[in-house]
Amino acid sequence: MVKEKYLIGADLGGTWIRVVLSDHRGNFIEKVSEEVDRSSSSAISKQIIRLARSMCKKHRVDIKNLRGVGVASAGPMNQEKGVLLKPPNLPFERIPLTKPISDQLGRPAYLINDCAGAVLGENTFGGGRGLANHVYITISTGIGGGAIVNGTLLLGKDGNGHEVGHFVIDYSGRLTCGCGRRGHWEAYCSGRNLPNYVRMRFEEMPEKTTKESLLFKRAEGDLSKLNAADLFAAAKNGDRLSLQLVQEVGVLNAMGFANVINAYDPSLITVGGTVTLKNKTMILSPIKKHVKDYAINRVPKIIVTPLGDDACIYGAVAAALKYIA
Repeated sequence: MVKEKYLIGADLGGTWIRVVLSDHRGNFIEKVSEEVDRSSSSAISKQIIRLARSMCKKHRVDIKNLRGVGVASAGPMNQEKGVLLKPPNLPFERIPLTKPISDQLGRPAYLINDCAGAVLGENTFGGGRGLANHVYITISTGIGGGAIVNGTLLLGKDGNGHEVGHFVIDYSGRLTCGCGRRGHWEAYCSGRNLPNYVRMRFEEMPEKTTKESLLFKRAEGDLSKLNAADLFAAAKNGDRLSLQLVQEVGVLNAMGFANVINAYDPSLITVGGTVTLKNKTMILSPIKKHVKDYAINRVPKIIVTPLGDDACIYGAVAAALKYIA
């Protein structure tokens, strides 16, 4: 009888790291979350190793029965070397991951961009199973995507070939992205940057209009206090200005989705990320309404990911399953 082969999947974010012990069918045996250890550039790999060992010990899984470890993370990265390079949400120039994990556990490890992993996870375990052309988009703190085209996961020379959040949607470049470039989709519609868009629009509107809005009141008159959640909360309470801004952001998102459709021609787009999952109708409705105005290719089905906020960690498991011999 062949013993079950297990996998470790890790989803590394800017604040939290989530690690699972999974079987090869994507059944999570245990999932744990911790704040990312920022004490040193080597601390993150040590954290993954510790959590992997702890879960294996708890569930009596011999490390030798691990197929491997998949790590999904936002880039930039050198995928071949298994290293993150100046990640914007972590305070290090270089974060080695796969080599220390492999050396310490004695099992192979694989690094993948989180959204490339998510589309692979969706294609393996979620709504995109069996599809040859499929895109995953996250609208969260940032905006990212992953694409499978003709059955091939697109990666690029360094594993960064799917930075859809940096597609340009405003040639005038009114807002600056976190990457330092102007006019990028992420600069306008991501959770981190939505407040910048709101503040810009407030400056363009009559003072009387803005001061009467619930959004202004939620910020107690100090627009520097605004966050993305305030915008959607005010819109859900029927604030006319907030509803207008949500629709404007929806049109900008539709432009981003149209760029994705024009570039990759998918049969399905699954959408995740915190901003989407907390505001499903307000995010998807305007996209579906306006995307046809900008897409030259046939618009595919667009749905919220059935994997919820676990899409990236399913991707880490799927990457280990697919790319580790």
